[in-house]
Amino acid sequence: MAAKARNYVHAATGEQEKRTDESLNEVQEEESLALPSSAGSSNGTVQHSAGTSGSSYLQMQPPSTPAAIPSIGPGTPATAEAASIQPQLQNIVSTVNLGCKLNLQKIALHARNAEYNPKRFAAVIMRIREPRTTALIFSSGKMVCTGAKSEEQSRLAARKYARVIQKLGFPAKFTEFKIQNMVGSCDVKFPIRLEGLVLAHGQFSSYEPELFPGLIYRMVKPRIVLLIFVSGKVVLTGAKVRDEIYEAFENIYPILKGFRKT
Repeated sequence: MAAKARNYVHAATGEQEKRTDESLNEVQEEESLALPSSAGSSNGTVQHSAGTSGSSYLQMQPPSTPAAIPSIGPGTPATAEAASIQPQLQNIVSTVNLGCKLNLQKIALHARNAEYNPKRFAAVIMRIREPRTTALIFSSGKMVCTGAKSEEQSRLAARKYARVIQKLGFPAKFTEFKIQNMVGSCDVKFPIRLEGLVLAHGQFSSYEPELFPGLIYRMVKPRIVLLIFVSGKVVLTGAKVRDEIYEAFENIYPILKGFRKT
């Protein structure tokens, strides 16, 4: 009886181990079908290890860490390109108060490079070659100087005009010098879809190609007016200081790049 019982136990144990091995083999077959052959290189390696009982089990190694992707801040390329394109000052308009009444007829008769036609314009138009500028001199003693390419040139030219007036016998003084307007221009080097720009920014821009070929963009901050042409040329005007020209262009450049013709 004891021998029969032992034989029965051995038979049951062997059949149970056989079923366990069959179920493990099925699991291994399903895992091998689910994983591609290249999974060992990209998603991990499947290894089969044998235990003390003769059965095997699946062991997954952790996948390799992917290479780090360099982070790029938003707007970095556009900002770098805008910095490489710097608007050039083309004209500066400044005003000066000479502090005395002027006889425009006397100035026109005795000064060089001066013209005065009261029927056309109520001011003397005077020009000098260095810096190459033009002055509008009014009888009230106010003067407007235009044509300079920098703030220093504008101040130097205004002083030269004031000196000419002094040499003609007027008690002129150089007071209240102020830059009223600065004009800059640049080229973004790509064509622009002005129709799309005016549709997207209609609150700030106007575009009438039948009247004027450029789009007029009125920026709020800084308070600058931009003339944008389909060729990529941009004119910026209305600034009081040089930095306003540069800031306005840095603001408008990403917008222009968004409406670049392809």
